[in-house]
Amino acid sequence: MSSLTIYSERVLSEGSLKPATIHIRDGKIFDVVPGFSNDKEVIDHGSSVIMPGLIDSHVHINEPGRTEWEGFDTATRSAAAGGITTLVDMPLNSSPVTTSLESFKNKIEIAKDKIHVNVGFWGGIIPGNNSELASMIEAGVLGIKAFTTHSGIDEFPNVSESDLDEGMKIIAPYNVPLLVHAELDSEHAGQQGLEDAPFSYMSWLRSRPKSWEDEAIKMMIRLSERTKCRTHIVHLSSSNSIPVLKQAIENGIKMSVETCPQYLFFNAEEKKLL
Repeated sequence: MSSLTIYSERVLSEGSLKPATIHIRDGKIFDVVPGFSNDKEVIDHGSSVIMPGLIDSHVHINEPGRTEWEGFDTATRSAAAGGITTLVDMPLNSSPVTTSLESFKNKIEIAKDKIHVNVGFWGGIIPGNNSELASMIEAGVLGIKAFTTHSGIDEFPNVSESDLDEGMKIIAPYNVPLLVHAELDSEHAGQQGLEDAPFSYMSWLRSRPKSWEDEAIKMMIRLSERTKCRTHIVHLSSSNSIPVLKQAIENGIKMSVETCPQYLFFNAEEKKLL
């Protein structure tokens, strides 16, 4: 039996930072005592914060195939250094992408002996792979990822409403989420502005209007209601869609949503000053 006792002036417990001693036995915390313990061997971490490990459910590790971007070893070491003890890898931008049982098993095999934190995996839905969804879920993917606009990777093309309708009916009985990058792109005048000024932040914003995201989210709400499939909108940037999503959730539709720090801390007008 192994034991470890650590102390910090700032231990996150019950929602606040306070001095505490943490007792660990066989790798598991069995007691947290307020203040400093008089145990003979206490590792004192001073004012460093001790807190539960974080979970990052939206990570692109890119292995196999694009390890010059990132791989399991460096990604999970970086996660551990930053306090993230669990992450979930997206089905792109690895090559091959994780859209079949074979590619999922291949990714797991490649990840062996390279991971330093807990790792889970998302599978992906692309046109024509609905027959793979159930087998990936049964093999252990935590959910399925979809793009309704170009993903930036040709190997992971976006899906249509009919693709989603069929796929969500397969996913729904497993009660795992469908994660959606929700944009429905269309031709509009703002795209020319980006071509004329490719390094302008405001031109870039006009090229990706809120309406793209708003329309895609309305479509996903309809599909989720019809198929009863749990649906999660990733990195929401349009505030217009918050009331619509809130109403859908209140109506019992299985929707959830996430956003990103940059969408909460910055606005377009401030960007002009940077």
